[in-house]
Amino acid sequence: MRDLLPAEKAKREHALAVIRAVYRSHGFDEIEAPALEDYDRLHAGLGGDNEKLSYSVLKRGVGPDRWREAEDVAALADLGLRYDLTVPLARFYATNQAALPAVFRAVQIGPVWRAERPQKGRYRQFVQCDIDILGEEGPIAELELIGATSAALVALGLEGASIRINDRRVLNRLLLTWGVAVESASQALITIDKLDKIGVAGVVDELGEQGVDTAGLDAAFGELATAGWDLAVDPPAWLDVEAYTELLALKDALPEVELVFDPTLVRGMGYYTGTIFEIAHPSSTSSLGGGGRYDGMIGRFLGREVPAVGFSIGFERIVDLLPDRTTGTVATALLHDADVPAAALLAAKREVQEAGGRVRLERARKNRRVQLEVLAADGFTHVAQVTADGLGPLRPLS
Repeated sequence: MRDLLPAEKAKREHALAVIRAVYRSHGFDEIEAPALEDYDRLHAGLGGDNEKLSYSVLKRGVGPDRWREAEDVAALADLGLRYDLTVPLARFYATNQAALPAVFRAVQIGPVWRAERPQKGRYRQFVQCDIDILGEEGPIAELELIGATSAALVALGLEGASIRINDRRVLNRLLLTWGVAVESASQALITIDKLDKIGVAGVVDELGEQGVDTAGLDAAFGELATAGWDLAVDPPAWLDVEAYTELLALKDALPEVELVFDPTLVRGMGYYTGTIFEIAHPSSTSSLGGGGRYDGMIGRFLGREVPAVGFSIGFERIVDLLPDRTTGTVATALLHDADVPAAALLAAKREVQEAGGRVRLERARKNRRVQLEVLAADGFTHVAQVTADGLGPLRPLS
């Protein structure tokens, strides 16, 4: 959890404004849900390992005596801080469906909390930017989400990003050809999801410890690493052809987006049921966001099935890749001595404000050079002197 200094906060707000504008132009409507959700809802088996990282809120009136007596946290807590925006969205939709359209395109932007081990790009409080489409079972939902997310990355100036894509049906067939039992599939997928962290050898060893026959798996992972968009003519035994054909259709419908087929892409959340995707960028060893189809989640809260698919931008990692200084914004610092009358200062400030942009009054320092360097680092583009006689000429800082 971090304090944000003015320059960093301004950079973040600029990025969020760009993201919001793009999503709105694509027909998504922004909503807001509480930071707190019911403990049982946050621990319903939908959040994967993130449930273990959630912050719980003690019931009112629970004291130290109850802490010692309780067998687990569930006996002490009735609420928790949200660890993502998808589980709250499912509850939001179930609660407010009567006031929402049949196909609902939602934007959620806000902080979430996880008890992570803090490091660069991974924090205990961080912002997520989610878009979701609820009520659309066809591929148009995936196409809209991928298209809107890609457009947001372009608008931010983040060039060179690609989107890795897969389908849970491909993974299920892959495990079937490896002889992985159905009851062991979830654990095997968790292991495969570690591929970028522990490598092929580490994954193969861990699968072996789970009872999987690892003969030939090294070669199998080599084949998976080279899989692309040319498998339809002579599909390998591990490929779910129907799912692959649907993914290929998505690629053909989005020629402006670099979609990369990755049959080892898992996405760790337990609620995904179909298409899954992640943002990759050469400047980052971690994904910059991801999502997928989670058709089974809404029904857990609503009592009837509602198709759903979502895409989340990893805002904290993306904002770290953006330039430190926002271009195109005029910001003027008005330097003055201590004896300049307040009326003259306010009149000069109003004059500059009427021309547009941001204005700040700054007491002039003896070391003018250092002061101008600090102002430039804070995003100011122009400077002017204010005296008792009025406003001097504006000069660019660069």
